[in-house]
Amino acid sequence: MATFPRTLRSIAAALLIAAGLAAPLAAQAQNAITVASTTSTEQSGLFRHLLPAFEKKTGIQVRVVAVGTGQALDIGRRGDADVVFVHDTAAEEKFVAEGFGVGRREVMYNDFVLVGPKNDPAKIAGGKGILEALRRIAAASAPFASRADRSGTHAAELRYWQAAGVDLEPGKGKWYRETGSGMGPTLNTAAGMNAYALTDRGTWLSFRNRGELAILVEGDKRLFNQYGVMLVDPQKHPQVRQAAGQRFIDWLVSAEGQAAIASYRINGEQLFFPNAGK
Repeated sequence: MATFPRTLRSIAAALLIAAGLAAPLAAQAQNAITVASTTSTEQSGLFRHLLPAFEKKTGIQVRVVAVGTGQALDIGRRGDADVVFVHDTAAEEKFVAEGFGVGRREVMYNDFVLVGPKNDPAKIAGGKGILEALRRIAAASAPFASRADRSGTHAAELRYWQAAGVDLEPGKGKWYRETGSGMGPTLNTAAGMNAYALTDRGTWLSFRNRGELAILVEGDKRLFNQYGVMLVDPQKHPQVRQAAGQRFIDWLVSAEGQAAIASYRINGEQLFFPNAGK
């Protein structure tokens, strides 16, 4: 019987210690958010440029899950992220309309470019029309590497093929190769195959393993690439860190955040152009 009170005291002490440890962990959790974003914002190096400034200013740590836009939106639908930062306007608007996101804001833009081998078997170099270029690639059965990952880039690519009137089914597994991977790995595949590929300019500028690839088509207004950000709806997912997530969004669209985006350059070339205030 004499040991029973000591056992109780030991349990009580252990609970107090656990509570003491849990309190700072809970506070730390409130000062951290998860952002589901595209591979282009990660692989271009933009987040490595932006996040230290935001974290220093706010004390809020940002964990980025970089996947294709479709997957990022799915993460938001499940409530496994606090913020979604992607680039497929139609899909983003649907995400909000379905009640999964709130307060969508436009943040920045860049453009897509069509890259391919310098020997250019489809003879598209120097053109500005993306649809005609894709028709020529299909007519020549020239190798084309597609992300095929439900990303914003993949969604744009499919829209362009459709608008060009090209049926991709006969070419799949032949000249049309589906990588099912992010932009960087797809460009690696294109470089290895001497294939054409659609890429956002930001990832292209930061990509080093270009091999014989070069930009062959750019400047078509259809290649405009808008990025948007939104909070995952806390009404649907109460675990969303609403205050911290909204603070990140507000910073991105503020004068300070927009200036930070504009200042990110590689070899003197600007990768993204802020347009939150348009």
